[in-house]
Amino acid sequence: MEFKTIIEPFKMKMVEPIFCTTPAKRKRLLKEAGYNLFLLPAEHILIDLLTDSGTGAMSTEQWAAMLMGDESYAGSTSFERLRRTVEEIFSYKHVIPAHQGRAAERILFTVMCKPGNVVPNNTHFDTTRANIEALGAEAVDLPIREGTHPSSRHPFKGNMDVAALEQLVARVGRERIPLVMLTVTNNSGGGQPVSLENIRAVRSVCEQNGLPLYFDACRFAENAYFIKLREPGYGDKTPKEIAQEMFRLGNGCTMSAKKDGLANIGGFLCTNDDQLAQQEKNLLILTEGYPTYGGLAGRDLEAISVGLQEALDEDYLRYRIKSTAYFGNHIAEQGVPVVHPPGGHAIYLDARAFCPQIRQEDFPGVALAAELYVAGGIRGCEIGTLMFGKHAKMDLVRLAIPRRVYTQSHIDYVIEVVLYVWSRRKRLRGLKLVFEAPFLRHFTARFVPQ
Repeated sequence: MEFKTIIEPFKMKMVEPIFCTTPAKRKRLLKEAGYNLFLLPAEHILIDLLTDSGTGAMSTEQWAAMLMGDESYAGSTSFERLRRTVEEIFSYKHVIPAHQGRAAERILFTVMCKPGNVVPNNTHFDTTRANIEALGAEAVDLPIREGTHPSSRHPFKGNMDVAALEQLVARVGRERIPLVMLTVTNNSGGGQPVSLENIRAVRSVCEQNGLPLYFDACRFAENAYFIKLREPGYGDKTPKEIAQEMFRLGNGCTMSAKKDGLANIGGFLCTNDDQLAQQEKNLLILTEGYPTYGGLAGRDLEAISVGLQEALDEDYLRYRIKSTAYFGNHIAEQGVPVVHPPGGHAIYLDARAFCPQIRQEDFPGVALAAELYVAGGIRGCEIGTLMFGKHAKMDLVRLAIPRRVYTQSHIDYVIEVVLYVWSRRKRLRGLKLVFEAPFLRHFTARFVPQ
């Protein structure tokens, strides 16, 4: 018998107080922050859904493992434990630690890309695109058609358009493409999974053209669980077995362990190419640290080693996916436009449909995120025109759920706030951009009301 109530597969051993402010105070704070939620002090946030990156709660096993951290500069035993864990799950020959995912991206693209190159992906996320473009290369998104339509209920909306990949290779030439990437799950597209069938098809195109396939693997466990739930033939396989099959189809990966590594900091870069690995380690030494610590403390390496295994636990993944779906389905039933079906780590509000009176150039996602903060102290993240500029195919507000942090009552509160803002949606107005940085402008941009 399976009951309807979703319970967290863990119990509390430590709690952190959170404090509620008034709408009047939140209005003042928001104005002082230039209507950019990134610029708000965390102490003034009630429910923080800005990101699921590094914001999760670690387990007793992770905290215990941290006490074993070997802080040796070279040859750390903590690195050896991490290497063995990564090799077991990811199967790649070389494991290169870094302080987080974007550091791994920078090293990968600096070694593999040059000006004029083209890097295809199902959809690049912000730091991935920025690291490619900073080198004078072009980041090209190739999502399937359903992936750009929030209301579509395709089970694998994160898939890459394989025909579009073939056309891109024919148009620009294989010599301009240093690698092909797949982001699992597809964060920019609503946290949507990529099927193994699609991965195999992308791999086939890569093999035909002599191109390496790399994964942006930061939510690999959630992607594996969606495959188990939705792809024929995988229902009896464990998430770990599915992840292993997935990574065997690639040549390497970048990983932010702040997501499905269940750690507060850290990441790594993997490759099967000996020559590339040496070049990457050389750059790592220059900017991150020695290859057996890569900018991390030994205790961080230990926490990641345990977290990678815990992220593949089926009880945890069942709770994680069901809890997110509970949130998305409840607000969708009341008419709130969201990206369907619910993703693994977040619910994405369709800001263009939520407040159609706001023009795209007036940043509907930023305006909606600001209103959610004023109404209920909730911090979300715009993923749309501000983050991606001309590349934005949708304007979304991501409400990312930190791992093992909030209870069901917290989610019920967020549902109430979203529904309250939905009832007042016609009052929302756009914003005017008054400051932007040349790269990753969404982190520091400032606005004034229209």
